[in-house]
Amino acid sequence: MSTCPNAVATAPVATPVDPARAEPLAVLGRDVTVPLVTGGEVTYAALDYAASAPALQRVWDDVAAYAPYYGSVHRGAGYLSQLSTDLFEQSRATVAEFLDCRPADQVVFTRSTTDSLNLLAAVLPAGCQVFVFETEHHASLLPWVDAQVTYLNAPRTPAQAVETLERALADRDPYGPALVCVTGASNVTGELWPVKELAAAAHAHGARIVLDAAQLAPHHPVSVQELDVDWVAFSGHKLYAPFGSGVLAGRADWLQQAEPYLAGGGASRKVARRADGGVDVEWHTTAARHEAGSPNVIGVYSIASACKALTEAGFEDLVAHERHLIAKVREGLAEVPAVRILSLFGDDAPRVGVISFVVDGWNSSHFAAALSAEYGIGVRDGLFCAHPLVRTLLGSEPQAQGECGAPEAAPGERSLNAIRVSFGAGTPDEHVDRFVRAVKELVADGAKWQYRTEEGRCVPAV
Repeated sequence: MSTCPNAVATAPVATPVDPARAEPLAVLGRDVTVPLVTGGEVTYAALDYAASAPALQRVWDDVAAYAPYYGSVHRGAGYLSQLSTDLFEQSRATVAEFLDCRPADQVVFTRSTTDSLNLLAAVLPAGCQVFVFETEHHASLLPWVDAQVTYLNAPRTPAQAVETLERALADRDPYGPALVCVTGASNVTGELWPVKELAAAAHAHGARIVLDAAQLAPHHPVSVQELDVDWVAFSGHKLYAPFGSGVLAGRADWLQQAEPYLAGGGASRKVARRADGGVDVEWHTTAARHEAGSPNVIGVYSIASACKALTEAGFEDLVAHERHLIAKVREGLAEVPAVRILSLFGDDAPRVGVISFVVDGWNSSHFAAALSAEYGIGVRDGLFCAHPLVRTLLGSEPQAQGECGAPEAAPGERSLNAIRVSFGAGTPDEHVDRFVRAVKELVADGAKWQYRTEEGRCVPAV
């Protein structure tokens, strides 16, 4: 690692390898051990990448190398401030290259995907109509409170998704602005959505489209130009750069025409008092217009480092290895009759390493708690911030939840509906092998420990 933090270090391009033998990328926490309630310790199997992926070792090393040079950006005359400013703006260029942005596109740094989409919602032109499928994560389902929103029913095939959108757009006011919001890969099923086709449908009807790439960017290359989307949003903490930063990249006109998302220093180019005692403000027209305050330099640099690392590792190899892991998990779960994998588009749909399922006779919180306490495996249970989608997939309304492990609902309590296992570039085969083995043992033999309900969740009884 170079001690000069002026640029993200480069590494040789990876040579294609057998996905079954590919080494996962080095991540922090890969050697962490956790105690088991049944005694002893085991290396932790982090299988909750869809919530937050572990930091790549490369990202951590780059941030550590830069940390002594940390300084304020854009407005400091000192050497560290100048260096940090260069690093910040180089990171913006790195992200634009990673996303294959158009020359005139802007890259705005935010706190997360949620923040990015709320920023876009705040700059929508007056009278804008928004079209969003009920299958979206809440980050892309909920921000459009000041717009006229049309919520589209969950499609059951990619072709049906395009047809549903085309019908909805054909019925809209053809003269006003419109925006379509769609995910690239579901955070519940992992299934890839037909983004390019949806973008074509949107543009054919005079609408724009924003891609929620939170689950797509860590697993597949994302090209703004090839997909022909108007904006793309993603989070660093899902891209192996968990330092609290996100990205909104795309067309500049709506961003430039709107009032700043946050008013304050950095967004303002010139501020002057008027004779009547008021204040006149001239706002920046660059990305800085929506980056008021002191930016998260560490978070921004970590995203750029992760973009470099994934590109240099080679998405072709990363995708091949992930497909190998997906096949292991899906084939293993298919051998357990009590397990039902949730899917919109069917077993043959292309997907990323995100799989949700239910187990007959098990409360999801109980099952996830047992995986953690008895096997050292971290997964997610619940509705995954995509409540309408999970309930559609289960074919049920919100239900009640009983005590740990109770198959029947108890009145007045909410249900945690499903279990999600997710993985990526840092996942070794051993982790998914242990997961499949644990599922089979729990279904066949039951939990070895007693559990109790504490604040709505199952925890080991001690």
